[in-house]
Amino acid sequence: MARAHRFCLPTALPLGLLLLLALMASTAESSPASSATSASSGSTVLVKDVAADNEEPWWHHAVIYQIYPRSFKDSNGDGLGDIKGITSELQYLHDIGVTAVWLSPFYPSPQADFGYDISDFKNVDPNYGTLDDFAEMVKKTHDLGMKVVVDLVPNHSSDEHEWFKASAKGDDKYKDYYVWGVGTGTGADGKPNPPNNWVSHFRKSAWEWNEERKAYYLHQFAVKQPDLNYRNPLVVQEMKDVFTFWMKQGVDGFRVDALPFLFETADLTQDEPKAVNPSPDLDEMDYDFYTHPLTMDYPETYDMLHQWRELVDNFSAEKRVIMTECYTTFDKTIEYYGTKEKLGAHFTFNFQLITSLNKSSLATDFKKTIDTWMMAMGDWRWPNWVIGNHDNSRVATRYPEMADAMNMISLTLPGTAMTYNGEELGMTDAFISWSQTKDPQALNTDPTRYLRVSRDPCRTPMQWDDTTSAGFSTSASTWMPTNPNYYELNVKKELATPKSHINVYKDLTSARKTETMKNGDYSTAVIGENVLAITRSLKDADTYITLVNVGSWEETVKSASLSQSALKVYTAGVNSKLTKGDTFPVSHTLRPKEGLLLIARVASS
Repeated sequence: MARAHRFCLPTALPLGLLLLLALMASTAESSPASSATSASSGSTVLVKDVAADNEEPWWHHAVIYQIYPRSFKDSNGDGLGDIKGITSELQYLHDIGVTAVWLSPFYPSPQADFGYDISDFKNVDPNYGTLDDFAEMVKKTHDLGMKVVVDLVPNHSSDEHEWFKASAKGDDKYKDYYVWGVGTGTGADGKPNPPNNWVSHFRKSAWEWNEERKAYYLHQFAVKQPDLNYRNPLVVQEMKDVFTFWMKQGVDGFRVDALPFLFETADLTQDEPKAVNPSPDLDEMDYDFYTHPLTMDYPETYDMLHQWRELVDNFSAEKRVIMTECYTTFDKTIEYYGTKEKLGAHFTFNFQLITSLNKSSLATDFKKTIDTWMMAMGDWRWPNWVIGNHDNSRVATRYPEMADAMNMISLTLPGTAMTYNGEELGMTDAFISWSQTKDPQALNTDPTRYLRVSRDPCRTPMQWDDTTSAGFSTSASTWMPTNPNYYELNVKKELATPKSHINVYKDLTSARKTETMKNGDYSTAVIGENVLAITRSLKDADTYITLVNVGSWEETVKSASLSQSALKVYTAGVNSKLTKGDTFPVSHTLRPKEGLLLIARVASS
């Protein structure tokens, strides 16, 4: 019989939360999810059935650590991170509790978009190493008991890919590998106008004239990233071969980039509609000036994902994961899970902690965001939590003083947790001047607007120690400037400091290994004005309670007695006066942005 994981939204609150609500708080908002299931019965939300062989997929409860290869570790002193550098730090990742590494693109590329413009899907960029280096990295990762996930970018290639070169020449086999459009009329430059008004994510027209072919090609991202044509069966097979190639290299899964843009309308004469009341600082060259019903979330995209899911699931007996990046509406995001009858992603990234919340959000906002996602999981989808990545401002910058608290939220909720390299030590965005800017999205703007969209600030080198270039490289010149705060904020210093972001992170990953965190119920509550409480409980096991004061003022949590179930501090954020192992006091004033993980030990028999 299949084993099931149940994440409960109970009306009868678990021990830990009862202690908090009944004994420590005068007011609390109980989870609305309980009434959404059954107000009288305390029904259970069944999130995921485990396979009948009782072997749970490895990504369940995993801590997946995203590595941006250019910025992680340089092994040869050229100022650029590489695969050997990654291999050299795998033991560190294992020691802090990471269970899988996810590599952003490392494939051959002209680097117009730093690896997301791929010129060969089945090799390693010489700047990063060789396939042998990759094999060594995979072996060591597996030897340490961790898994390897690689980025796959199926929507487009580089315009320097051999496929595109042949397509531009009109080669019979390759002429329809990309989305080509016929121009209209004649523009001021004497060339035909683009087929329609579509705009690139990176601003300006999504169409580029190719003089050799005398036609326009579609690029939903950078000019050097032509969109592949998945209405061509040859392209479909080519990409399936790419999946197969990397599975043969030993990878344990794929993160599929920019999935919603795989298909677009076949009628290239249609214009996209203008957004309703677009921001006044946008113009007709800005992506958000329009809505995009013609260029994203097409039904064919969901079908293609299902085909990839079947390919990956059936490749061998080993379980592999497909996780997808889909910046789209909430409902469309959930659709990328597929259906029970036609499976899609094993999980699609939950960006709600990035897109729906900010430093001004209230505890009620956090609670609603968390509960809404968990309710959407139904009885079979698997939850996950993303708080940062290479495309967004770092957590410690978006939520000042809340680096530990945000890690507590993502690592103590049910499901898979994602960590972007450096978030475990509270790295912040660096200021990158216009003259230093490399991000093509930012370079498509101007010196007055680039900081609004630049992704460079969150991509600076990993801060390992206080030596040259933060220990990232022996070279003083690195591909992106090192954040000047590395003297105070680095791995070496934090590992040696008992109360540090890294050591809080290690405590959290340790807690995730417990049966309560793996299989326990979850509930959320708001205590007082702005304290978020997340409780994880399991019969005959310890109860864990995450407390986060998301507000900008102190909040006092009171209790008259802790009865027989004394709460201890499992770990405390660096901005807390409490320390790991302390007894939680009868009255504690949570500082603004303070985070705590408490534990109520099960009574011994």
